[in-house]
Amino acid sequence: MLKYIFTGYIESALSYAEYDKFEDGTFSGRIALCKGVIAFGKTLKECEEELQSTLEDWILVGLKLGHHIPIIEGYDLNKGYDVIKEPAHEPMAAV
Repeated sequence: MLKYIFTGYIESALSYAEYDKFEDGTFSGRIALCKGVIAFGKTLKECEEELQSTLEDWILVGLKLGHHIPIIEGYDLNKGYDVIKEPAHEPMAAV
């Protein structure tokens, strides 16, 4: 199955997410491999969604500013890929 590098990176990074539940019932999540990626939510689902959004923003800002993005499970975003560029083709399911 074709896997886009950006999607694969996000999925791999999220597999390293760690979540905590606070006394008030809210949640926090972080990805230790991606320094500074942390999120909060009233529910675990909300926290997971916020963490993914934070990770996506962190990657895009990091690439734009030329920061080194950690290599996760073989996904290396530092190789000069134009990850913001749209793919040259769309899967048939998207049509």
